[in-house]
Amino acid sequence: MTKQKSRTRDNIRAKRRKRLLRAILGLFKLMLLLAVLGVVGWASWHELLRGAAVYREYHAKYEDYRERRDAERVPLDERFESYMNILVLGVDKGGDFGGSHADTILLLSLDNASGKVRVISIPRGTVMTAADGVTWERLGEKYSEVGVSGMIDAVRKLLDVSVHYYAVVNTQALVDFIDAMGGVDVYVEMRMDYDDPELGLSIHIPQGFQRMDGDTAQKYLRYRGGELGDFGRVQRQQRFLKALYERILTVDTLGRLPALTKILQEQVDTSVEVWDTAHLAEVLKGLSKEEPETITLPGHPYAGDEKVWIADKEQIKGKLRNLFPKAEENAAEEKK
Repeated sequence: MTKQKSRTRDNIRAKRRKRLLRAILGLFKLMLLLAVLGVVGWASWHELLRGAAVYREYHAKYEDYRERRDAERVPLDERFESYMNILVLGVDKGGDFGGSHADTILLLSLDNASGKVRVISIPRGTVMTAADGVTWERLGEKYSEVGVSGMIDAVRKLLDVSVHYYAVVNTQALVDFIDAMGGVDVYVEMRMDYDDPELGLSIHIPQGFQRMDGDTAQKYLRYRGGELGDFGRVQRQQRFLKALYERILTVDTLGRLPALTKILQEQVDTSVEVWDTAHLAEVLKGLSKEEPETITLPGHPYAGDEKVWIADKEQIKGKLRNLFPKAEENAAEEKK
C-alpha cells in the first residue's frame, strides 16, 4: 500500500513537471512569436513610414506642379474646353535686330473627342501694334522682348482662342526628335542650295522623295529660297507636319515615348510636365488617321514685302468658326 502511494505521488509529480515544462515551452513559443511579430511589425512599420515619406515627397511635388500650373495658366475660354491647343515656337538665334526670335509660330489644336488635328501657321512677320498704339512690331521678333507668356497673350488676342500648353523648340531638339522617330519621309519639290557662313548654315538638298534625318529636316524647314520666300517656307512647314504626323501614326510611337519624353523634358522649354505625359499618351492613342488640316493665318504681305504679314481679322473669324465648330456650340449653350 505504501509502495502504491509512493508511485501515485511520483506520477503526480511527473505530470506536474510535464505540465510545467509544457507551460514554459508554450511561454517560450509565445515570446518567440511575439518577437518575430515585433521584428516583422517593426520592418513593416519602417516600410510604411518610408512609403509614407515617398508619398509625401511626390504629393508635395504634385502640389508644387499644380501651383505652377495655376500661376502660369492664362485665362481660358470655356468655349475651347473640347480642344487642346498647343502653341509651338521654333526659336532661332539672330534676326534683323539680334537676339532670339521665334522663327516658327504654330498653333496645334487637337479635338479631344475625334482626335483630329488642326494646324494654324502664323507667319513670323505678322504685325502687332506696339505699346505706343502706333508702331508695328513683327510677331516673331517680339519673343526676345516679351518671352513665352507675351507670345501666348499675343496669339490669344490675335486668334481669340485659348492656349492650353506651349513648347519652345530649338534646332537641336528638333534634330533629336526626328532622329528618335526614325526620320520622316518628305518629297522635296525643288533642289535647295543655300550657304550662310555667318550663321554656319549650309543647305544642299536634292529634289525628290527621301527619308530625312533630323539634320536634313531642320535644313529643309529653315530654307527660305524660291520665289515665295517666307510664304513658301510656311507651306513647306505644313507639308512636313503632315509627313511627320503620318510617321507618328505608322511607327510604334508609344514604344518611343520614353525617348521622346526625355527630349521633351531635357531639351524643350514647355509647360508640359511629367504629370501630363500620361494624358499625352492617351492623346497619342486617340489621334485621328486623317491628316492634319493646315491653314496659314489669313492676310496678305504689306506693300509686296513678304517679310511683313498683315492679318485679315474678318477672314480669321470665318476660318476659326470652321476650325472650331464646338466652340461656337459651347458659346451658344452659355447664352441659353
